[in-house]
Amino acid sequence: MTKSLSGQPDCLPNPTGISLRLPLACVGALLVLAWTTGAAAQGLRMSPGLSGSSPGLGRAPSTAAPVPAAPSAAQAPTQRSADYIVVVVNSEPITNNEIRSRVLRAEQQISQQGAAMPPRDQLTRQVVERLINEKLQLQAAKEGGLKIEDIALDQAERAMAQQNRMTVAEMHERLKRDGVDPQQFREDIRNQMLASKLREREAVVRTPISELDIDDFIREQKGDSALASQELNIAHILIEVPENATEAQVASLRAKADMVAGRARGGEDFNKLVVEFSDAPGAKNNGGVIGLRTADRYPPLFVTATQSLKVGGIGGPVRSAAGFHVLKVLEKRQGKMAGTTVVQSRARHILLIPSSRLSESSAKEQLADYKRRVQSGQADFATLAKEHSQDGSAREGGDLGWANPGQFVPEFEEALNRLKPGEISDPVVSRFGVHLIQLEERRDYTLTEREQRELVRNILREKRMEEAYVAWAQEMRARAYVEYRDPPQ
Repeated sequence: MTKSLSGQPDCLPNPTGISLRLPLACVGALLVLAWTTGAAAQGLRMSPGLSGSSPGLGRAPSTAAPVPAAPSAAQAPTQRSADYIVVVVNSEPITNNEIRSRVLRAEQQISQQGAAMPPRDQLTRQVVERLINEKLQLQAAKEGGLKIEDIALDQAERAMAQQNRMTVAEMHERLKRDGVDPQQFREDIRNQMLASKLREREAVVRTPISELDIDDFIREQKGDSALASQELNIAHILIEVPENATEAQVASLRAKADMVAGRARGGEDFNKLVVEFSDAPGAKNNGGVIGLRTADRYPPLFVTATQSLKVGGIGGPVRSAAGFHVLKVLEKRQGKMAGTTVVQSRARHILLIPSSRLSESSAKEQLADYKRRVQSGQADFATLAKEHSQDGSAREGGDLGWANPGQFVPEFEEALNRLKPGEISDPVVSRFGVHLIQLEERRDYTLTEREQRELVRNILREKRMEEAYVAWAQEMRARAYVEYRDPPQ
C-alpha cells in the first residue's frame, strides 16, 4: 500500500504494487467527482459504496463577497462572443465559459433527477462559489507537491466506467454525445483526486489522536455496549448556515429546514428533497446517504436525534456547526461489539490490468483459462500468479496474507466472501483490473490490544475529519485573494 505525504495510505496504488486494500483514510475520494466532472449529469451512475466517510456533515460556510448577479434577459446587453474573466482567485482566473459549462451540467443533472429547478442566478452563485473553492484547493495541492500519476487516473476512470456497467471507450462515447470532451473529463477527475488527496492530508494533520482519547473511547464503549454495537444508516439534508449569519438569516434558514422536514414527514420522496434542498457536498449524487456504520462512528448529534426513531423515521432539524440537518433512518440494527474477534480470510489472486494491448474481455478469457487449468490439475495457482499477475503480490504467488473484513475494495471482497476454502472465483472486475481469486482458509481471530487501539484511532480520526476539513477550508478561504470582475452570462 502506498503512503501519502501525511504518512497515511493513498487511496490509489502505485505502479509497482497495486493495493487492493481500501483504507479508512480514503473516504470520499471518488464521490466528489460526480459534481465536478458532470458524471451524474451525463446519466452515469455514481456508486455510494465508494465512500466510507460522512459526506456533507459539514462544509466550509461561504465568507466571500456576493457574486455579481447575471443580468436578466430584459436587462442583458448583447451577449459577448468571446470568453472573459468573471473571478480571479489569487492569480488564476475563472472564466465565463467555465461557469456556463458547469451551470449547464448542474441543470441537466437536476432535470434528470426530476427535482424543482432553482432560479438561474441562485444556481450560478452556487457554481461560482464551488469553482472558487476548487481553485483554492488545487493551488494548495500543487504548492504542496501533490501529484496524481497516470496509472492512478486510469484506474479511477476505469472504476467509474465499471460502476456504470460500460467500458471506458463506451463511457467516452457517451460523454462526447452529451457534449463533454473526454480529455477534459480526465483532467476534471485528476483535479478532484488532487483536491481529495489534499483534504485527506490536511484533515489527518489536524486530527491528532492521543492515547488518552483512545482510553476515553474504550471506556465509553464499555459503559454503553448497546450503543457501541448498534449499526445505523442515515440519509440527511443539510441547510447550510453561513459563518457570520445574522439572527434573521438563521431564523429564515431554520424555517426552511422545518419546511423540508415537514415535507419529508408528509411522505415526499427524500431523495428528491435532497436534490432540491441539500447544500451538502456530493449529497445530490448519493441521495444524502452517509452509509451503514456503528453508532459511535456517527456524530453524537445525529445519534441522539434518531435514537428513538424506527426505520423510515424523520428526525430534526438539528443544528450543527455547518447548519441545520434533516435526518432519515434508512437502516438500524444491533451488531457485534467492535474490537474483539473478527473472521479473517487468506487468499491468493492473479491480477491482469486491461490496456490497449489487453482488453477486459481478453483478460477475463485468459483468467478463465487459468481457472480451468488449476482445477484440472494442469497448473498451480501460485505458479501462475508468479508468472502472470500484474500485482505486487506476484512474487509471493499472489498471496494477500490474512485480511480483516472491510480491508479489500467492495467488488473484490464480495466475490471473496462467496467462496469456500479451496474454491476459485470466476474472473472478477474491480477498479484495479480483472482478478482470479482463490480462498485458502478462514479463521476467527482475536485482535491484539495494539490492533484494537489502532482500530479505535481510525474510528476517532474518521469522526473528527469532517470538522477538521471545515476549519481548514475556512482558513484557506480567509487567506485567499478573490476579486470579482464582470458578472457571468
